[in-house]
Amino acid sequence: MAKPFVNDRGFIKCPCRRCLNNASHQLEDLESHIFRNGFMFGYNQWIHHGEPATANAGTTVAGPSGGIHERDEMFDVLDDIISEDADEDAVGGPSSNDQYDDLFAALRSELYPGVSSFSSLNFLVKLMHLKVLNKWTNKSFDELLKLLKLAFPKIDLVESHYEAKKLMTKMGLGYSSIHVCKNDCALFWKENLLKDTCPVCSESRWKLQSGKRSGKNVPHKVLRYFPVGPRLKRLFATSKTAKLMRWYSTGKSKDNDVMRHPVDGKSWQEFDKRHPQFAGDVRNVRLGLAADGFNPFGNMSLSYSMWPVVLTTYNLPPWICMKAEYLMLSLLIPGPQSPGKDMDVFLRPLIDELKELWVHGLDTRDASYENGVFRMRAALLWTINDFPPRSSLSGWSGQGYRACPTCNEDTPSMRVIGKTAYFGHRRFLATNHHWRSNLQFDGRTERKRPPHRFSTTDILEQLRRVKTGIPGKHPNYGGVKRKRGDDELNWRKKSIFYELPYWATIELKHNLDVMHIEKNVCDSLLGTLLADPHKSKDTDNARRDLANLGIRHELHLFEDGNKLTKPAADYTFSEANRRKFCRFIRSVKFPDGFASNMSKKVAQNDSRLLGLKSHDCHVIMQRLLPVGCRSLVTKNIWSTIVELCTFFKQLCASTVNEAILGGPVHMRWMYPFERYLKRLKDYVRNAAKPEGSIAEGYVVDEALTFCSRYFDDVETRFNRPDRNDDGMHPTRQLSVFESQCKPLGKQSYVELDNNDRDKAEFYILNNSPELEPYLKMQAPEVTTELLSLSSKTNMVVSSYPACIVNGVRFVTHDRDHMVTENNITSIDINGEAYKDDQFILASQAKQVFYKQILNKLDLRNVTCIKI
Repeated sequence: MAKPFVNDRGFIKCPCRRCLNNASHQLEDLESHIFRNGFMFGYNQWIHHGEPATANAGTTVAGPSGGIHERDEMFDVLDDIISEDADEDAVGGPSSNDQYDDLFAALRSELYPGVSSFSSLNFLVKLMHLKVLNKWTNKSFDELLKLLKLAFPKIDLVESHYEAKKLMTKMGLGYSSIHVCKNDCALFWKENLLKDTCPVCSESRWKLQSGKRSGKNVPHKVLRYFPVGPRLKRLFATSKTAKLMRWYSTGKSKDNDVMRHPVDGKSWQEFDKRHPQFAGDVRNVRLGLAADGFNPFGNMSLSYSMWPVVLTTYNLPPWICMKAEYLMLSLLIPGPQSPGKDMDVFLRPLIDELKELWVHGLDTRDASYENGVFRMRAALLWTINDFPPRSSLSGWSGQGYRACPTCNEDTPSMRVIGKTAYFGHRRFLATNHHWRSNLQFDGRTERKRPPHRFSTTDILEQLRRVKTGIPGKHPNYGGVKRKRGDDELNWRKKSIFYELPYWATIELKHNLDVMHIEKNVCDSLLGTLLADPHKSKDTDNARRDLANLGIRHELHLFEDGNKLTKPAADYTFSEANRRKFCRFIRSVKFPDGFASNMSKKVAQNDSRLLGLKSHDCHVIMQRLLPVGCRSLVTKNIWSTIVELCTFFKQLCASTVNEAILGGPVHMRWMYPFERYLKRLKDYVRNAAKPEGSIAEGYVVDEALTFCSRYFDDVETRFNRPDRNDDGMHPTRQLSVFESQCKPLGKQSYVELDNNDRDKAEFYILNNSPELEPYLKMQAPEVTTELLSLSSKTNMVVSSYPACIVNGVRFVTHDRDHMVTENNITSIDINGEAYKDDQFILASQAKQVFYKQILNKLDLRNVTCIKI
């Protein structure tokens, strides 16, 4: 009877006691499931297998004792989890779901006798989700469970957070613990799995006490590896994300001059041309890799560097692929020292899996595709990192005379006092550019052409000459410093990424992070403008270098009696201008949530800026610096600063035409990954075992994030409203009634006088385009909304200290003194108004920030800048 009701993939719902009609299997597996697990209780009408549903069937599922409880979201969760392994059934593999026995037992169990709205599993998952979302401590969660047990003695709930976490991990994807040599020489993995000593330095694998192994074998270091394949399979097997994994194939930009996703970049397109078989299936996955070190402890004086390796999936749309919920932790490299040149040792498990995913692929269930099971393949497009991690990942040293990885052996550099300087940037200008003949740069004209682009063959030939070094940090083995030969250039090693069959052909292998670059440029620029002794580049040694080069004689140090004097430069503020600039930064009012409180970044004596974070520098460079220094430096200096800031602003735009190779910068910078490191840091509950805490916390959070996609009745990371959400706007015939806002604060009442009422009515009538036919007596009909608008205005109106309009928070002047951020309106009026009118429609409010004007020639003292 049920045979005609298989779906187009050859699967049918399974009515065994474990699957409960939520998992689907092929017909040949259905019989074994029912024989092994038994037929589910209460399934008397086969509504999923051909029988028509009645009023008493279709929305309930039988419990283990024959009782009926309402279907909840966890059925869909477990259905998608089980379907991740269904591809093995489809290709003849095993079809055992024994690992889910505890989950199904909790799913069949009522939370409390007589309560049919919650299963025990549903309640526990939502409770754990609230714990993670609101950052409850483990102890507070245990106390809550005790209170629930005390208040409801018959409640079916776990006893502690530890038991809840064990149950949640069954829905997670787990990780592998791989022992590492204490000197980072090798992994005790695969061929070294059973060894007790390092194959390179012969050091013991285990911690020793008094020269002897303790009772329990404790390794020196443990690498946590989170397999990538199962996590990619879950994205396809989950009905909530399966369709999004093909977004890039249909959502890419139609305008050849605009880029909004890496698929629009030249590197992606060239990759597809070189590997047409891979590009032929749009479900094949493109990945990006980011790695950076961080201190997992709040006390930054403690030297500890842990290195997570995080992957992002570029198949997803640009508005979600960089969100924390879609990032995947693949490796957790233990501290306390950074891996440095031995990064390849730790990357070995990931590279092996990426090779397997490229060559053989992985059978994967696609919940949204008609073909069902397909062979998923994956490729790593590039890495994203700051300059020091780039050296560890690429193998090209970022120090020395040839530090530039682009110029390679043609890097122009010279030795100055105390450091290596890199010059010759004019060679990138047009051959007839007037700056090429200017002697103020380095005392000579620039006639060199730009460095030629090194081909894949050139790079592979350079790597062929690089000698293979000994890994590790043992002083007698890998820790011995080796002097590179001239033919090795700046290569320290051949990166492990070249083991990937496609890596050598990728045009853009390593992305330098714009976030760190912008912060470094901003710090140096502000330090020089403000003459900060700790950050200024205008040092005494820099002035001596100018004298040695014989340029800019007006800036040379000179003797004034018994001391050297440094002449003032036109690119630094005077003492009075430093105070003006700092007061300007202190006075800026930003929109709510747009930036941090800049007033706290200014020193008490208004002489310099302190503690600027990466995003603070981002805002200063792109919003404040061009305006703030306009009247404080000469025109030549100011125009140069404006050009530099404009370059960063255009580069960081959400849709750009500058980033030719990789596409938009906001999908290739470290901001989302740095925020992700903060989330990992929050997982640390045991300071003695930070890596273990992060690994366990990540697996549980991963499972809860997956479950929360299915929840509609509780707030989750996917459905919670924005901070300044003003709700849904109803569709009206007249736009004046669509112009609504969400009031905040205590309501008060204000009585309008006749003059204010007349102004308000005049403004509405002359700024509503739909009313023009009525005002000209040409209207075809009179509507209910028009009758409401024609009624006399109420003289008593509601007043609030704040409101949210179009996603922007606005506050009154009185409330502004109690907050550190503010929104003030810029008004867009297309109709008529009184010259002293104080009324606008909510839809006309624009987001701006206000600042003090510093130009003495301008009679205004306030200006606004549109965001």
